[in-house]
Amino acid sequence: MKIFSKHIQMEVVKMIAGLGVGHLGGSLSITDLLSVLYCNQLKYDPKNPQWEDRDWVVMSKGHAGPALYATLALKGFMPMEELATLNRPHTNLPSHVDRTKTPGIDMTCGSLGQGASTAAGVALGMKMNGKDNRVYVVFGDGEIDEGQVWEMALFAGHRKLNNLIGFVDYNKLQLDGTTDKICALGDIGAKFAEFGWYAQTVDGHDVEAIDAAIENAKKQTDKPSMIVLNTIKGNGWSKSANQVGSHSRGLNEEELQEALAEMQAAIDSY
Repeated sequence: MKIFSKHIQMEVVKMIAGLGVGHLGGSLSITDLLSVLYCNQLKYDPKNPQWEDRDWVVMSKGHAGPALYATLALKGFMPMEELATLNRPHTNLPSHVDRTKTPGIDMTCGSLGQGASTAAGVALGMKMNGKDNRVYVVFGDGEIDEGQVWEMALFAGHRKLNNLIGFVDYNKLQLDGTTDKICALGDIGAKFAEFGWYAQTVDGHDVEAIDAAIENAKKQTDKPSMIVLNTIKGNGWSKSANQVGSHSRGLNEEELQEALAEMQAAIDSY
């Protein structure tokens, strides 16, 4: 799973370098999560993205689309060469994920917080229809400043949506500063637990820990689950790691080759 995560990262930096700018930091920080989901946890069929029995992934932090697009392409949902069209005119890979354009995108997300409500709604609908699909929703840490997230948290806890598993990409950096400076989040897991969720906190770059946390979440019979991922924004490339400026930036050709070499070295070390 770690090797697959690095391949996602390599495609992300190539996409963003080709475009000239993009949401680099928050894409790189979730590749380990996406690797666990798409290599080991999800039910899905790349040849039938609308398969009714699939699990759903809601990328509520919709600007992390490049990471999800790379994952989907690597898993066969689309040709790899389509990644070069990221956010260009007439593309099927817009800056923020759009279910009407991209195979494998289950929910359109852009305005932060909206993915929370839609994910809970889908999870409730599945339970009402007697289906055993799961919904996995990914939040940014800055995103959970939004009140809509906490309205959903109250609703999902009350409805005991045990088929809903959420993740907070807790990289501790937002668009223009640290989360502590902008709006301190405190103990995220404890807050969700107070809303009736089963909460865990793990190293978001430890694929085995993420996988085990998801298995624990699946065992819950009467409550939704939240997994807080302690991550590094811009993880995978030393020049972007833990840098506020990595939220949205480009890479020139020299930086691209530097990042790819660093990621390849990591693969070679595994």
